[in-house]
Amino acid sequence: MTSARRALILLGVLGTLAVIGPWLAPYDPATTHRGYWHAPPMWPEPGAGFAFHPVVLEDRLQERFAVDRTRTVGWPWTAGEEPVFLLGADRSGHDVFSRVLAGARVSLGLGILAVLGATALGTLLGTLAGARGGATDDLVMRVADFVLVLPVLYVVLVLRAVLPLVLSPGLVFALMLGIFVLVGWPLVARGVRALVARERSQDYVVAAEAAGAGAGHLLRHHLLPACLGHVAVQASLLLPGFILAEATLSYLGLGFPDTVATWGTMLREAADVNELSRFPWTLAPAAAIFAVTLVTNAALQRDSDREITT
Repeated sequence: MTSARRALILLGVLGTLAVIGPWLAPYDPATTHRGYWHAPPMWPEPGAGFAFHPVVLEDRLQERFAVDRTRTVGWPWTAGEEPVFLLGADRSGHDVFSRVLAGARVSLGLGILAVLGATALGTLLGTLAGARGGATDDLVMRVADFVLVLPVLYVVLVLRAVLPLVLSPGLVFALMLGIFVLVGWPLVARGVRALVARERSQDYVVAAEAAGAGAGHLLRHHLLPACLGHVAVQASLLLPGFILAEATLSYLGLGFPDTVATWGTMLREAADVNELSRFPWTLAPAAAIFAVTLVTNAALQRDSDREITT
């Protein structure tokens, strides 16, 4: 399977998860379950027909719970009024599992859209620079080099920090999307420019041009197909970076507000070392970010190594 196809399948799977994630959540991510602050994860019991034993609060001050083995409840989608927490609850009594699924829509959706925007802009500018050469090539590459030498994460932080601190979630999404595209396109453009310039001088391209093929035909049938593998690999490398950047901004209070469930806003609670040692399930969004990064890199690592060697 080609790298381009793998990238499309991966983006499709993650995009589907982003769309249906909130629909799979058993509870509204904003629902507060009173009396279940920092409730532990609950596991199905094989001896009870894979039902769950509910937890009861033993000590409100220490937030200590005990398992009530005299009763059973069903899975969270059918448990009724008594909540079942597959990944535990946070300090506000929110179901962590529901918030991770709901946060996937924002975190994954933003990352995927940013990848699509950065690859599209980078491919366009890289193709333009490689096909035209001369002053156009110099201008595009100088701008790309300037952006690349900047520390990306700090650039994102600075660009977000100069904006008003309190913004609507929709505006935050649009601004972060624009920032990610602006800092990501040079990574794609440099490789595309090199590939297009190389293919432009190949004999089969020169022969097609001599036979009367126009610029559009050369781009569609010869130049752009030679770049698909590189674009796919770069997309696989950009996606985890964009997801981590959103999490970092939201964690620092420069991204989405606490009322919006994202993997970054959920990680703010993990900043308290005391709570983290007592309630490690609050790191569930970090595990989700790690899983996406691992799957993305593993899916296209072989093609990335091939791109580097060639």
